Amino acid sequence: MITTECARALSEVSRDLNRQVGILINRKGTIEYVIVGDHHQIVIPSLDGVRMASERLSGLRLAHTHLAGESLSRDDYTDLALLRLDFITAIAVGDDGLPGRTESAHLLPENPDGAYWTTLTHGSPAAMDIDFAAFIQALETEYARRQRTRPISATNRAILIHVATDPHEEGEESLVELAELARTAGVTVFDTIIQRRTRLDPRYVAGRGKLSALVIKALQQGANLLIFDHELTPAQVRSIADETDLKVIDRTQLILDIFAQRAHSRAGKLQVELAQLQYLLPRLITKNTAMSRLTGGIGGRGPGETKLEINRRRVRDRIGRLQRELDTLRKHRQTRRGRRRKRALPVVSIVGYTNAGKSTLLNTLTHSHVHAEDRLFATLDPKSSRLRFPRDTEAIITDTVGFIKDLPEELRDAFRSTLEELEEADVLIIVADAADPRCEDHLVTVGTILSDLGIDAVPAVTVFNKADLCADTASLANLCHRYDALSISALDESTLPPLATRLEDLLFQSCGGRGKTTRSRETPIRSL
Repeated sequence: MITTECARALSEVSRDLNRQVGILINRKGTIEYVIVGDHHQIVIPSLDGVRMASERLSGLRLAHTHLAGESLSRDDYTDLALLRLDFITAIAVGDDGLPGRTESAHLLPENPDGAYWTTLTHGSPAAMDIDFAAFIQALETEYARRQRTRPISATNRAILIHVATDPHEEGEESLVELAELARTAGVTVFDTIIQRRTRLDPRYVAGRGKLSALVIKALQQGANLLIFDHELTPAQVRSIADETDLKVIDRTQLILDIFAQRAHSRAGKLQVELAQLQYLLPRLITKNTAMSRLTGGIGGRGPGETKLEINRRRVRDRIGRLQRELDTLRKHRQTRRGRRRKRALPVVSIVGYTNAGKSTLLNTLTHSHVHAEDRLFATLDPKSSRLRFPRDTEAIITDTVGFIKDLPEELRDAFRSTLEELEEADVLIIVADAADPRCEDHLVTVGTILSDLGIDAVPAVTVFNKADLCADTASLANLCHRYDALSISALDESTLPPLATRLEDLLFQSCGGRGKTTRSRETPIRSL
């Protein structure tokens, strides 16, 4: 770990200066840094150029002095974790300047006890009988062996974090949804963590101590991504990423990524890009001195614009162009809705929490082939079909993007043109997943969003979908009674006639019998 001569020289210098002194040594035995602190601590400088891969140790070990003979401090263990040091040693300095009691620590691979590190104590540096080269090789081999039990080849390997500030807040259900969002985005979830605090840390959200534990978990498991179940400020993302050397995203960014993957129509792609740029704009920062170079050349001399200012201006310009294009598409959509109104066709919109089965219901009702999948946000663009009811009346039925708790404001603004379809609805079908234990909470979320959109007064019929997956039929019957709802299985056509009858009654009440009764010559219409 450290030679006797080096430990003695370190102690003598530390006594003469009356300051803690440390050295960072690479695996070849070369001293990379000499650090002079004060009487109580040393501050490790920025280790630019040192390997900091989340799956490996840094390749540096730290030896430093303690003037009062104290043990390894909390800061020492934090440095060990956040910097992923190979080893850390504190050498007590005697009154005569000679090295005394020595305490060391190193990180541990994942283990049943959940320990993050182990501490070793020796009477002096000379008693540290450790073949360091063999030790570090064996330690990294064990790390690699434990990591092979997980899909380390996955591109995004995440640890999910939820910080609960309410003592009555469970947090588990929110993390379940976050894990499902991660799965939808193609992220492999390695671990989930709930941190309880009286309030969020303004800089690190979960606190600096918890970050050190997260870094060790990431090292033990081979994770390279931290996903927070909160909306992080740009400063918080920056601080956490700087401390952990891991990629850091929040819930909003994860949802934006899913939308970017799943947007297919022109309007959908424009809306997602707009939401991403609105999210990105306040997060554009200078990463290094190269970003602050001034523009040069003819017409560019003098103070001019910094690279950062140019980037921000380009983003604002792009946001303006996207908003104009979306306004044009919105006018076209309004024109189509106007033609629909002239045909006197009532509109039924299917709304509900994401992955409640809305697209499957549309397909079964109309024999359409809208893409339906057991993933969150499988539908982003509104899909419409025509439906004929038992009394030979017709209506337009529309599938819309699913709602979710704490829908990011950027998405709500960007998808305003999509949600405008709901403003034209004569009747709503509110779909809830009866097999989900959180279905009542989901209904509350849907109701809140509909209220925010100003369409909560539209007549609606609530249906509890996936009734075939509910083992407790009594509880399902109770839910239907409380919400005046129907239980259906969108995959089973025989469960849908009561829904069709209820819809037709509501349409007659809200539209005064408006609707076509003649058969259309257009595409075949599904009849119930």
